[in-house]
Amino acid sequence: MPDKTLVCKDCRSEFVFTEGEQAFYKEKGFENEPQRCPDCRRARKAQRNQGGGGGGYGARW
Repeated sequence: MPDKTLVCKDCRSEFVFTEGEQAFYKEKGFENEPQRCPDCRRARKAQRNQGGGGGGYGARW
């Protein structure tokens, strides 16, 4: 399972989905590859943690 180069859906930059990350995803049962680069994932997570998520899955009503 070689490394894969993916394109972030937010910033459109390329990032590497490493062999180790692919194994981790498979072990956890994740079926989809990541859509965002690590920087955009961190930014999105920080935004959600500040309450700026705008609803959706996992929102607390």
